[in-house]
Amino acid sequence: MMNWITPNKKHTFISGPCSAETEGQVIETALRLKNTGSVDVFRAGIWKPRTRPGSFEGIGEIGLSWLKTVKEETGLPVMVEVARASHVEMCLRQGIDIMWIGARTTANPFAVQEIADALKGIDQPILLKNPINPDLNLWLGGMERLLKAGLTHIGAIHRGFSFTGEKIYRNRPQWQIAIDFKTEMPDVLMICDPSHICGNRTMLQQVAQKALDLNFDGLMIESHITPDKAWSDAEQQVTPEAYAAMIDNLVFRDPQAAQSGIDPILEHFRGQIDLIDEEIVSILASRMQVVQAIGNYKKDKRMTILQAERWKEIFQKYVDSARQYGLGIEFITDIVKAIHNESIDQQERILSASNKKISSTTKK
Repeated sequence: MMNWITPNKKHTFISGPCSAETEGQVIETALRLKNTGSVDVFRAGIWKPRTRPGSFEGIGEIGLSWLKTVKEETGLPVMVEVARASHVEMCLRQGIDIMWIGARTTANPFAVQEIADALKGIDQPILLKNPINPDLNLWLGGMERLLKAGLTHIGAIHRGFSFTGEKIYRNRPQWQIAIDFKTEMPDVLMICDPSHICGNRTMLQQVAQKALDLNFDGLMIESHITPDKAWSDAEQQVTPEAYAAMIDNLVFRDPQAAQSGIDPILEHFRGQIDLIDEEIVSILASRMQVVQAIGNYKKDKRMTILQAERWKEIFQKYVDSARQYGLGIEFITDIVKAIHNESIDQQERILSASNKKISSTTKK
């Protein structure tokens, strides 16, 4: 499959601010990115769907003229998010090179269809983000609507999925869903958006590397001239120079360089297990963060760590679930007890630290 965004390169690198804020901010970001030599496409959001009114919802149509200037001054293709047919029409008038459909819009089949209808007869390059929730069929369905509209320059963006109680990521990656999408539609480009998966700067390199190791076709990472002052998603943006350093430090592997004699079917299954194991560790880490919060609450309320009735209830719930899914009772018992013991240890450390502090204060 040829990468239609950068046909002479294996990978495509997209960067730019979460939101276009001012003309100066947009152009300076683009020029600094261009000077790094590490970007293929410049992105900026001008229509920003927000959960509640009152938040910055984008600069609107005027931002398109700023992107047009970026294209003229840097030669970079420019890319923007669209959420309705009117957005598409404005982008087409201003010569926007690539559009993308955001996660909230992907979750609404009527909205995706409206955009697809607006592009019938126009082979406009467009990318589709995964929906907010982990619904593979909804993501595939959105792509099918674009294909039925006759679009051929299409791609998917994996930006992770909302998950109640998630403590590690902004949006849990759930890599297997992206792999399943790629299996269903092998000819569709797959770009990873580490910025929205992480929600912070510290994990960007790790997630970007994981995407490349899984043979994704490119990355979309948000950058800003002054990230801490960004009007939206400040925590996950980096400077253009920090973005370039991140790209330079990535390891690019050859997907064809597999060892001879390895059974490809077995390797596929092993890969699935590796991804699931990673999810298990992430979930356990999230659970222990909640345990720590409980430990601090019990410390403040002078409560005991072990709540016998609660433990009995949890244990029975897991035993019942094990029977339902055909798992061995001894197996699930060992796992649940190990998790419970770690939870107790976590809370004991919190209480012990508190006791030492009290003891030290008393001696004074």
